[in-house]
Amino acid sequence: MVSHAGSAGTGKFQLRMSPWAIASLTLALVFLLPILSVFIAASGDTGDLWPHLFQTVLPRYVANTLILMAGVAGISLLFGVTTAWLVTRYAFPGRRVLEWMLLLPAAVPTYLIAYTYTDFLEYAGPVQVLLRDIFGWQSAREYWFPEIRSMGGATLVLGAVLYPYVYMMARAAFMLTPASLYEVGMLAKRSMFLTVGLPLARPAIVAGLALVMMETISEFGVVEYFAIETITLGIFNVWLGMNSLPAAAKIASVCFLFIIALLAIEILARSRRRFINTSRKSAQLPPQQLNGGKALACLAACLTPIIIGFVVPVGVLLSFVLKGYSLEFNNAQLSAAWHSISLASVVAVLVVSSAAFMGLVAHYQGGTWLRRATTVASMGYAFPGTILAIGVITAAGTIDNGIGRIVEGMFGITYHGWLTSGVGLVAVACAIRFQAIGYGAVTTGLGRLPPNMMNASRILGRTFAGSVRETILPLMRLSLVTGGLLVFVDVMKELPMTLLLRPFNYETLATYVYQYAKDELLEQAAMPALFIVVVGIVPVVLMNATLRK
Repeated sequence: MVSHAGSAGTGKFQLRMSPWAIASLTLALVFLLPILSVFIAASGDTGDLWPHLFQTVLPRYVANTLILMAGVAGISLLFGVTTAWLVTRYAFPGRRVLEWMLLLPAAVPTYLIAYTYTDFLEYAGPVQVLLRDIFGWQSAREYWFPEIRSMGGATLVLGAVLYPYVYMMARAAFMLTPASLYEVGMLAKRSMFLTVGLPLARPAIVAGLALVMMETISEFGVVEYFAIETITLGIFNVWLGMNSLPAAAKIASVCFLFIIALLAIEILARSRRRFINTSRKSAQLPPQQLNGGKALACLAACLTPIIIGFVVPVGVLLSFVLKGYSLEFNNAQLSAAWHSISLASVVAVLVVSSAAFMGLVAHYQGGTWLRRATTVASMGYAFPGTILAIGVITAAGTIDNGIGRIVEGMFGITYHGWLTSGVGLVAVACAIRFQAIGYGAVTTGLGRLPPNMMNASRILGRTFAGSVRETILPLMRLSLVTGGLLVFVDVMKELPMTLLLRPFNYETLATYVYQYAKDELLEQAAMPALFIVVVGIVPVVLMNATLRK
């Protein structure tokens, strides 16, 4: 059917059914396939294993997960909201430096802080050795010291490196609150924090807290090292320990309920946000100058999370290097570094390319349904790596089986499962996991462009592809590079999916450090661990630059 340009409804339908839109929808379905495969795998036969797990360990997995989430939420709120208010509302010595230093713990992978604090606080560590020297104690029976490998220890170390999510959102909300609202609070002699700042920032804080909770649910390295049986560790143990993928998928389906609840909370929080006029009439309130004891108290409050979440773990790793335990990269470390860098680079390119393609097509050629499908396809970041690993291996295995039957039936050639036996599976899994970062960068870049930019290019005779290549992409270059760097750093730190999906004898820096730390040999892997932290500082600089703007 041919329609005239003046037929708005039919023209709109034709644009939606363009080859670009069909290709974008197909790619979105590919990203959704692993998530759907989790539920397909969960329908498999588990025999008597699932009833046994349901009656014995599953309640413990759920309870431990909820307790850990509550504890991490408390520490993240304490560190994140308090420091965000102090650096926004008050001026004291070192404030400008602390603004970005408070983001530094985000550069430390959670499993690294668990390994370093265990070494720092264990019986043979420097803290207990110093206490025994000071008080003359001879053995552990003569004094009590908290056990770091516990629920409380896991709560502390996770909260210490995840609070920047809350800090970043809360600080942005405090900065965008107009001075006039604070002035009303002052005239009414009310607490500016409790009655103005906190209520207005609550949706942003809840959104940041939802991200913290998602990271807590998906955490593997800390809970595995501290032997805390959460849902994520249960998936890992049932899959590999009991060799039951369907049972692991059923546990993943239970975890899916937690994810849906957190996504609902995050969406509800964002739906309650209000856009504030930041013109001259809504100028920011100048920070209040502090001196003396109050300034020192603010400085101490801001330094505490930095010391716990960054200074101590990095200091422990540096001490190992300075003592000569890990001064050189051997062949195994060089191989792991190359694998990490190459994998992170490939995934960054995949994520940015696919996100740019789906985002641009949905924005310029798609309707509401395509934009929604693209958004849903980019929600892989909300799911734990163990869940996505199950989905990816299930989908890839199904495709491999289909290819194998076709190849053997037509050519008589034995097919060995190319999709499930190579590093490409890890790259695809990471691309799905971190698609949200690339898509967020694309939508941010599109939001900064004039709305008629594409129409102007088309009027000048460019095709859609030519307009994107010559006009839109150059203007979005900064956003795309930023998204690619963030994906690169996250893949460098990724642990559970790489452990589950990597080929035999394939190590990244994250899995290399994990293997040594698991064998109580963290000293020998200190240099690779520091390399991961140094790379992780890149997004810290980007986040601070964004907040400054």
